[in-house]
Amino acid sequence: MTVESTAARKPRRSSSRRTSAAKAPQSSEPQLVQLLTPEGERVEHPDYSIDISPEELRGLYRDMVLTRRFDSEATALQRQGELGLWASLLGQEAAQIGSGRALRDDDYVFPTYREHGVAWCRGVDPTNLLGLFRGVNHGGWDPATNNFHLYTLVIGSQTLHATGYAMGVAKDGGDSAVVAYFGDGATSQGDVAEAFTYAAVYNAPVVFFCQNNQWAISEPTARQTRVPLYQRAQGYGFPGVRVDGNDVLACLAVTKASLERARSGEGPTLVEAFTYRMGAHTTSDDPTKYRADEERAAWEAKDPILRLRTYMEKQKFADEAFFTALEAESEALGKGVREAVRAMPDPGSMAMFDHVYADGSSLVDEERAEFIAYQASFVEEGN
Repeated sequence: MTVESTAARKPRRSSSRRTSAAKAPQSSEPQLVQLLTPEGERVEHPDYSIDISPEELRGLYRDMVLTRRFDSEATALQRQGELGLWASLLGQEAAQIGSGRALRDDDYVFPTYREHGVAWCRGVDPTNLLGLFRGVNHGGWDPATNNFHLYTLVIGSQTLHATGYAMGVAKDGGDSAVVAYFGDGATSQGDVAEAFTYAAVYNAPVVFFCQNNQWAISEPTARQTRVPLYQRAQGYGFPGVRVDGNDVLACLAVTKASLERARSGEGPTLVEAFTYRMGAHTTSDDPTKYRADEERAAWEAKDPILRLRTYMEKQKFADEAFFTALEAESEALGKGVREAVRAMPDPGSMAMFDHVYADGSSLVDEERAEFIAYQASFVEEGN
């Protein structure tokens, strides 16, 4: 089934930044791939289909629930001073779990800093994500173990890394694929344009997965592009598709098809997951300053978790015992994460000078000596 985007409206002028931003639309009315409506009704699409068992549906639902619980715990920990910062994925669970579960073990992922659900799908310990935001490690996981690269905070740069890696896969004769995750704001970066160019010219087996959550911090998508983001792929010579980012089944189906296309030598695809950031950009942001409450309320009605639960309950694919057990598992996860974060040891004060250069540096040695002397100046005599 093809449906019109509910966010596609004609722009209107307003003297109020908040009002005009909240109602600022795409300049056209794009269509998107949807397999599960916001009301929890299963529909068909002529180009994308998926055969999924009740057990697999329960697995997707569990992934989304536990990812949201982990995310909410991380937000609470930051508010309590246990983390320096946190970038919430609230509202984007379907886009991440659907695409994450489409991956094969030998596929490789290049994330940004918000792909907590994809990290969950790749088997990364959630506490390692928190170690990064607590400032006690640089990620804490080996990318080669999970085929999941470290988080990238430089906006858009990971698309170049993904493209280069994918070009290497092709030259080595491999049949795996690469996925680069990024947000709508990153599409305004030159790195993304360069990655699209190289991927197209070299027919790299890469899927560019853009989570369009409508807001690049306080800037709406309409202020960054005059056409829907997925249509940009046409200018580079590869296909683009817009998928309902709150529909976990559609995200799974579209990503699977895009990955298979990459593996079969047909080159890159741009997937635009049309979703919504329910919370703040990060915990240092206040979205009430630039977007209307009515906008969030409209998207709450499209909640990806509620949508799948409604469908499973209608079809009797899950009973109350399942949901009760999952709630208990969710609370146990939250408690475990909280305890693990508070037990994390502080890194040594000299650790920031380690591993800056593989072979050492006289400048770093000089800076280390200066810092040691600076710390020593606070030590009282006799102590």
